[in-house]
Amino acid sequence: MNNAFSSGALAGITGGGLPQLTLAEMLEKVTDGPIPLHFTAYDGSTAGDPDSPYGLVLKTPRGANFVATAPGDLGMARAYAFCDLDLVGAHPGDPYEVFKRLQSISMHRPSLRDGAAIIRSLGRDRLRILTPPPQETLPRWRRIAEGLRHSKERDAEVISHHYDVSNAFYERVLGPSMTYTCATYRHADDSLEQAQEDKYRLVFDKLGLEPGMRLLDVGCGWGGMVRYAARRGVRVIGATLSKNQAEWAQKAIAEEGLQDLAEVRHCDYRDVPESGFDRVSSIGLTEHIGVHNYPDYFEFLYSKLRPGGRILNHCITRPGNAGNAKAGAFIDRYIFPDGELTGSGTIIRIMQDTGFNVRHEEDIREHYALTLRDWCRNLVDNWDFCVSEVGEGTARIWGLYMAGSRLGFETNVIQLHQVLAVKPLSDGSADVPLQPWWSW
Repeated sequence: MNNAFSSGALAGITGGGLPQLTLAEMLEKVTDGPIPLHFTAYDGSTAGDPDSPYGLVLKTPRGANFVATAPGDLGMARAYAFCDLDLVGAHPGDPYEVFKRLQSISMHRPSLRDGAAIIRSLGRDRLRILTPPPQETLPRWRRIAEGLRHSKERDAEVISHHYDVSNAFYERVLGPSMTYTCATYRHADDSLEQAQEDKYRLVFDKLGLEPGMRLLDVGCGWGGMVRYAARRGVRVIGATLSKNQAEWAQKAIAEEGLQDLAEVRHCDYRDVPESGFDRVSSIGLTEHIGVHNYPDYFEFLYSKLRPGGRILNHCITRPGNAGNAKAGAFIDRYIFPDGELTGSGTIIRIMQDTGFNVRHEEDIREHYALTLRDWCRNLVDNWDFCVSEVGEGTARIWGLYMAGSRLGFETNVIQLHQVLAVKPLSDGSADVPLQPWWSW
């Protein structure tokens, strides 16, 4: 839902005869057709379907401030994080069903008279800019103006913002695998743990890893791929900018007795000095680096591979290659600051321009929807612990983000592509079998 009017454009409009509107009437002025849930506001007004089991409750004037002064999902997220906006019929750890109904609401810009009535009814106090929740980072324009985006220092801050929340929180949401990337499901009712194991198997098999090979896993998270490969005799170096992740991963490596084969370093992937790797895996990192940095990124990974080596890039993408790569306001300010998405065609083009021979690509977006379903289920099941660990505001933001992302993958707003490529040998050959050598 987007703001349907600009308060700046209408602020000077005054005149007699303007009605005093309730909050529910304001909502009705900017929506088309029926509202498929019920809306209740602190002024006692209601709108929408009174028989719907799902609804929204705007509880406070502060919540109205946030919704009125920030565009669409950002204002709602601010009100929701502060508990000024509540859900009916859905747990805060999984607001998916409410989201589905919100998605069907069509909004429009009000007439000048209706816009003026809305502003007059809200009053000056409801149009003041308030301090946002503490989970929110600086706006994109400030980061650009201050030169903060995609330096090594800034990338480390961004990763820390998202991943250094609490390992205990992530253990409850992600489950024992501690894997914060899309799983792959043979069947929709597979367990999350089995699906994550199957994802690592799929990546392992696509890369054609064998005992004794050397693997570089960039953006390795808590080391799930690192440990999966090391258990099968592969020598692995993982790199992550999150201190919490690196410490957790190194402990898990030690507990499994994999120290002679596996290592997770707390460092920027650009600071890994070794080269001549047989394989490179990049699972969920490309989203963080900025589209304009893709050429340098893939050139660096190309330089780390031996001739004949393979790379698998696994990342969230858009369904098209044109248009704005920047994340929406809510995702940019609360989840992945500086994150950018583009289409798989752009990624493939840049990999080819770098010198890679692309052998295979596929969209597995439906699998990410299932993964997010299961993460939300874990958050609901462990809600009290998660709130005690990170606070209710952060827990609410996570439920909001994961449920919204699930809907995005289901409806093809976003996708998840795996791209498999080879660094050709000096004679141009790829050193791969004639047919796909992996199975789902």
